[in-house]
Amino acid sequence: MPGDPVNFTVLHRTCKLVVLLCLLHISVTVVFYVRSLDIQFAFAQNQQSHNVIQKNGVRHTGSTSGFEVKAAEVKKEVSAEEQPVEPQPVEPVKKLEKCPETSPLLVGPLRVEFNTPVNLKQVKQDNPNVQLGGRFKPKDCEALQKVAIIIPFRKRDEHLKYWLYYLHPILQRQQLDYGVYVINQDGDEIFNRAKLLNVGYMEALKEYDYGCFVFSDVDLIPMDDRNTYKCFSQPRHLSVSMDKFGFRLPYNQYFGGVSSMSKEQYLKINGFPNNYWGWGGEDDDIFNRLSSKGMSISRPNGEVGKCRMIRHERDQQNEPNPQRFDRIAHTRETMNKDGINSLSYKVVKMEKFDLFTKITVDVGKP
Repeated sequence: MPGDPVNFTVLHRTCKLVVLLCLLHISVTVVFYVRSLDIQFAFAQNQQSHNVIQKNGVRHTGSTSGFEVKAAEVKKEVSAEEQPVEPQPVEPVKKLEKCPETSPLLVGPLRVEFNTPVNLKQVKQDNPNVQLGGRFKPKDCEALQKVAIIIPFRKRDEHLKYWLYYLHPILQRQQLDYGVYVINQDGDEIFNRAKLLNVGYMEALKEYDYGCFVFSDVDLIPMDDRNTYKCFSQPRHLSVSMDKFGFRLPYNQYFGGVSSMSKEQYLKINGFPNNYWGWGGEDDDIFNRLSSKGMSISRPNGEVGKCRMIRHERDQQNEPNPQRFDRIAHTRETMNKDGINSLSYKVVKMEKFDLFTKITVDVGKP
């Protein structure tokens, strides 16, 4: 009935229920909306952390805290420091083959003349591969011998120029690993050739492990580059056919001018005598030493062994030694106590020039 209080009460309750349902619906909607924002924010944060970790090379499943990301970065740095550095490949050094027993560069007989003055600057330009101090070794092969060339010297500068002019090209064609040592006697005392040769042996070995020694007068030039300045199974006499002697050997025991000995051969005879002051005698003494030790002299043939001597007056303070014959007669008695084992001298000056090493020494006096 209209105006019935019961119906009004029911209607009122129904309206309240509808309002409550609406409020509940709105509340649920708001809650789900806020929750969806939190999920989106968390997902974005997790994705950012994941990208940082991936960038540093670390993989994780699930969320990662900022501390874990930092730890991953530190681990990455430590790992990089501990990672061994790979060595760069080194180009292997190509080992040279041994030079042939007979050099293919030899030309044979040579024209040797002393009419034109020699300019050492030009000699150096013509021999660019000769290093400071007169050192050379072939580039294309390994030399069979290391040779020290010893020149006894005093006041023979013009002769030395010719020697350097002719010998450097020859020695290079012979494919030797060599050094040139000019042993200059200081002062004006009587000349002592053999003692200077002993000094040259000692001083050359201080620089390099030479196994062969060529002892050459400064005024002798070979006329054939097949006459190799090296050592053989027996001591070698190289200046066989000198123009001074009509290109003939003056006598069978002659061992003067230019000769070569290996280190073993040289030490076997106790080197050279030190007590031959003045010209002559020491060559025959050396021959006697070799003979007493059972060695013989080897020589190239007369054609290959040709050489020319630069003409000159006899040097002052190099007069013939009047005692030479008596000393030669007693070689066997004196050789074990007079030689490399009794050598005494003082180096005054050592000079490295483009084409040779000059060692000035005080060898004392008689």
